[in-house]
Amino acid sequence: MMNPRRIAAVAAKEAKEVLRDPITVGVALIMPLIMLLLFGYAITLDVDDITLGVLDEDRTPASRQLTEAFTASGVFQLERELTDPHAVERALQRGEIRLALIIPPGFECALTRHEPSPVQLLVDGTYSATATLVSSHALSITSGFGHEAPPPALQLETRVWYNPSLSSVHTVVPGLYAVILMAFPPLLTALALVREKETGTITQIYASPLSSVEFLAGKLIPYAIIAFVQMAMVIAVGFLWFGVPFQGSVAFLLAISLLYVLCTLGIGLLVSAVTRTQLVALLAVLIVTLMPSLLFSGMLFPIFTMPYVVQLYTLAFPGRYFVDISRGVVLKGVGLEVLWPSIAIVAVYTLLVFALAAWRLKKKVA
Repeated sequence: MMNPRRIAAVAAKEAKEVLRDPITVGVALIMPLIMLLLFGYAITLDVDDITLGVLDEDRTPASRQLTEAFTASGVFQLERELTDPHAVERALQRGEIRLALIIPPGFECALTRHEPSPVQLLVDGTYSATATLVSSHALSITSGFGHEAPPPALQLETRVWYNPSLSSVHTVVPGLYAVILMAFPPLLTALALVREKETGTITQIYASPLSSVEFLAGKLIPYAIIAFVQMAMVIAVGFLWFGVPFQGSVAFLLAISLLYVLCTLGIGLLVSAVTRTQLVALLAVLIVTLMPSLLFSGMLFPIFTMPYVVQLYTLAFPGRYFVDISRGVVLKGVGLEVLWPSIAIVAVYTLLVFALAAWRLKKKVA
């Protein structure tokens, strides 16, 4: 049976160790904000001010109207007016333009006779995701240009729910909550326990009446408080600085965040239980937490677009489930009635890592 006084004593000891190093506390609180700001601005799937080059071989009012349709869209910025096909190739090779619009001779005549009017679009495909979006914008402009037809019998009205502006910031920032909490709390807890191994103070704990559960709980409390403060800070910055709409309950997200914090801290404790040096613990935490949370959580790349085998692989990482939870609460405004499967998996994951950490510690004591 756990003794609360023993747990409190371990927690007080660990809190004093943390407070003796204010730089670590400052880094622990400032680095998540820096990471949020850097990723929030750097990771974007939006396309704005795409450089456009135009080779107008028709030189008619219709061809100029088509060029103006591109520049008026707000997506494309006319960078150069090209004179020949070789100039188009050179501009694309040098990265001076991302899209080349080639209007052939006879363009206006074909439009006047209601005949097909071929127009060529050359897209720089170096960045495939951006190239796809650029192509979509360009095709939407060209397909609606110069067509005079009776109104269709069926009128299609499209509305985007949960992220009407299609802003990548509103998608990326809630996903970053899972990555940030998976990056820093496990690292702090892993290094804290391994440091005691390196200094030899861990043997005193083995000889004390503390149980492994009491020891782990006491080590956990100070870092859980720091991690919870981190979560509150990044949520506030996401809402106030980036203007991410918060449709759900802040209290509900903070409550589930506490569970996720316990999960991440448990991972750090488990890593510390199986490593002997701080360098190995640092590398292990980066491999086990940060890399999977970036690549396989769905924060950057949609999981449903991954190969089926990789989709199965993502099931092993709790960050995947918290990304669904944070985006569900922040963007969709859903709660426990929808998110309970993901919450249950995170809870089971938390119990599992703590059980493994306690078992490993008991094994060492024995």
